[in-house]
Amino acid sequence: MKKNILIIAFVALMGLVSCDKFLDTMPDNRAEIDTPEKIRAILTTAYPSGTYLTTNEYMSDNVDQIGHDNPSSSRFLDQLYAWEDVTEGSNDSPSNFWDHAYYSIAHANQALYAIQDIAGQEPGGELDIPGIEAAGLTAEMAEALLCRAYNHFLLVNEFCLNYNALTSETDPGIPYMEKAETKLNPKYERGNVAHVYEMIDKDLQNALPYVSEKYYKVPKYHFNVKAAYAFASRFYLFYEKWDKAADYATKCLGSQPEQMLRSWQRRSTLSSDWEVLTNDFIAAGDNANLMLLTSYSAVGYSFSRGAYSKYSHNSYNSFTETFFAKNVWGNPQPSWRSNYDWFWECPTYWVGSTTDYISVFKIPYLFEYTDPVAQIGYAHAVAPAFTSEEVLLNRAEAYVMLNRYDEAAQDLTTWVHSILKPQKYNGTLTPEIIQNFYSAVPYWKYDAPTVKHHLNPSFAIGAEGGVKENMLQCVLGFRRMALIYEGIRWWDIKRYGIVIYRRILEQNPGANRGTDPYVIFNEKTDSLAVNDPRRAIQLPQEVITAGLTPNERTPEPEQDMRKRLMDLPIALTVETNE
Repeated sequence: MKKNILIIAFVALMGLVSCDKFLDTMPDNRAEIDTPEKIRAILTTAYPSGTYLTTNEYMSDNVDQIGHDNPSSSRFLDQLYAWEDVTEGSNDSPSNFWDHAYYSIAHANQALYAIQDIAGQEPGGELDIPGIEAAGLTAEMAEALLCRAYNHFLLVNEFCLNYNALTSETDPGIPYMEKAETKLNPKYERGNVAHVYEMIDKDLQNALPYVSEKYYKVPKYHFNVKAAYAFASRFYLFYEKWDKAADYATKCLGSQPEQMLRSWQRRSTLSSDWEVLTNDFIAAGDNANLMLLTSYSAVGYSFSRGAYSKYSHNSYNSFTETFFAKNVWGNPQPSWRSNYDWFWECPTYWVGSTTDYISVFKIPYLFEYTDPVAQIGYAHAVAPAFTSEEVLLNRAEAYVMLNRYDEAAQDLTTWVHSILKPQKYNGTLTPEIIQNFYSAVPYWKYDAPTVKHHLNPSFAIGAEGGVKENMLQCVLGFRRMALIYEGIRWWDIKRYGIVIYRRILEQNPGANRGTDPYVIFNEKTDSLAVNDPRRAIQLPQEVITAGLTPNERTPEPEQDMRKRLMDLPIALTVETNE
């Protein structure tokens, strides 16, 4: 059940002013935000209660279609999987996420207005940080700025093309809301992606020195210090500022990153019940969970319980591309039985007449009954916004881009040791080992998948087969496994220009579950090219109707794109000696 949110009327009422005594009197018992406690209260609604997880997972290559006539789906999921403009309503829809994100931004801006007012500044003007510091409100300011930056970051990465130094000054962005709206039916411009990133950068830099946990009752549900650094590491990685991404990741992880990672060994001692494991995954006391967010979402129903079996991460995926594929750590040839004992917590493999999916128990499915008799209510999810695993792999990627290959390999080794049993693998990955392994692996094809994809980012990564490219293959493969069902893979596909396909997989009745994938490739139905405009999710219809320019849906001809890139006044750095 979707909750409709009307932002403009709320913020317009909050902003109306008049010298008339009648209009100067509050027309109802609405509370004024005039104390630090009230500012902190409104900031609890500055975190998004919509989620991108379902959208990102179904649009990525983490799922394939199982069977031609599999009925276990919905029109909404069909549209996501086919990269169509979503018209179906859902709490997990892009439209709902847009509404919730801008609702949260409005509350962050309202908090900033109140902070400036208490500090004796003009609300909505440039932040006078020394004045806010004198008023003792820098911690509240930091949280508001981080929430504003984070919501805009999610919006720009969902509804726009990925940031890149070549085209982002002309690629359409999203409105960056710095002020609480005071006009009825205001008109907005999209601007460009580069501008949105510049504004996020500004908010981050103003916030980071002042992040504090002094008034948080449960820090893991707020931008605590480590979560703020985790956000910075992700943002600067996407912003192609590799040194900053590495530095903030290190500030988050500390000197012993292995102590920050999830203990898959401990989880292997828990009951195999999905409710036990999913609730453990989101535990606030786990060092790996840096910030947790709640949302109206059925994402746990899709991926932890495998309720919709038409699209899934399946045995064909996992035996050829992810968990059970032959990998750099030297596991045996792909097979369920020979690889099962390598992991502390092996992904669960479900097979049925129309079912083939791999479950990693992460996001719980929580249901709030508004009418227990009629069995209706709201689906909820709790999911980590940032984890230490992501931050570690952010740093590994940044190190590769900085040509610090040994340090990158050390981080990759740390992650591998956290998921594999030491009696199976206790070795050390090196650039040489990684280079030798990936050099021998053929590139992924839709009917012959492997762990190595052609990479087409806008930034330089050297020649195919070089050390940098092979190190990135390893980082991206590890990120795909470590962050599956957390929505990150879709953003990596966009950043690296990875071409992905839509495939129909059929049950393979002759397969032996112990040695072979249970499903086999049958048919290719579509592909998402490097310059495909569907990589930017279409804006909600209601905001298009209100005047925002929709995203293009016709791919730019390759010759036009090449000419446009050649005309840009940007010098490219050619890297050598790899």
